[in-house]
Amino acid sequence: MASRKEPKQARSNELVSAILDAAVQVLAKEGAPRFTTARLAERAGVSVGSLYQYFPNKAAILFRLQSDEWRQTTDMLRATLEDAQTPPPQRLRALVHAFIQSECAEADVRGALDDAAPLYRDAPEAKKAKASSARSMENFMREALPRASKVQQALAAGLIKTTLSAVGKQFSETPRTKAEIAEFADALADMFCAYLDGITNPHARPGASGAKRARQTSRTSST
Repeated sequence: MASRKEPKQARSNELVSAILDAAVQVLAKEGAPRFTTARLAERAGVSVGSLYQYFPNKAAILFRLQSDEWRQTTDMLRATLEDAQTPPPQRLRALVHAFIQSECAEADVRGALDDAAPLYRDAPEAKKAKASSARSMENFMREALPRASKVQQALAAGLIKTTLSAVGKQFSETPRTKAEIAEFADALADMFCAYLDGITNPHARPGASGAKRARQTSRTSST
């Protein structure tokens, strides 16, 4: 599902950029079902033949957009979580804000790409991006939770990554103001930071003993 050929000259680079920019516009306005090479070529101001020089079909264009999105998200996550000059809680908070803002800013395009997901969800690039993101989160948890067990670190990494992705997607489905985005991101970051603090200082957490008893009671009653 790769591009037909890679651009080697400045003019070719400009053409590919124009095609991808037009693809984003068509997706945002009309969605994946109405995304065709003819509509795309018209919006980009190029011939269909020129478009086919670089992309064999619309699936290749959608895959390129999704690959770029994966790379950008992975780079953002890694750069934020691996910033050793910043305390872990602040890094996590910065990640939450950046991710939620990105989800809301690109909601239309992300939604359209989700519609086309069956075309590329099992692609090697998709697996590589997921593995890279998971690795960055796991490395962060080893630093943020140095006294926790590997099982606890892995659980925290998976829980935060999955929750951030799912909740961010749902929140971005409705148009939001900057104030709403900031308030939501703050609340979500507060929840994540409190969760990590509870692992680090389990006896200092308000209601910790009660919560532990409740979990034990639940497990006992279910056996």
